[in-house]
Amino acid sequence: MAKKGEKKGSDAPRSIQNRRARFDYTILESSEAGVSLVGSEVKSLFLGKAHLNDAYCQVKNGELFLLNADIEPYEMASVFQHERRRDRKLLMHRKEINTLERKSLEKGLALIPLALYFKNGRVKVEVGLGRGKAHYDKRDKIAQDDERREVERARSLRF
Repeated sequence: MAKKGEKKGSDAPRSIQNRRARFDYTILESSEAGVSLVGSEVKSLFLGKAHLNDAYCQVKNGELFLLNADIEPYEMASVFQHERRRDRKLLMHRKEINTLERKSLEKGLALIPLALYFKNGRVKVEVGLGRGKAHYDKRDKIAQDDERREVERARSLRF
């Protein structure tokens, strides 16, 4: 039993990251949105069984949707299983959706989901507004990371 004033630790995963997005896109700004889910999807996310590799966001009829996100079916659910890659509605204020839509259309930017996580018992998604990187930009980034790692190794060996 927990002592008075101590909080119980959460068993929820920290977050499900879309690491490929930060490699392929330069993220200019990000915002948080709620996700409209079915019960078995929430339980599957709680176990960390989701992938955002091919996922993207799109505005349809003034509503924001998460498309192509893969949430595996929950094994313990009975007959009522969810579809793996269905369109999921994202919950944001109308002004925020309009702003994101306007920016993505005007400047040729993309709406990319960066992470799925739990916040106060609810599933949230971090949506980033990003510009695609060219191939040479990616090579430069890899070279800079390698150089930084070598410097860090040299420092740690010296001390």
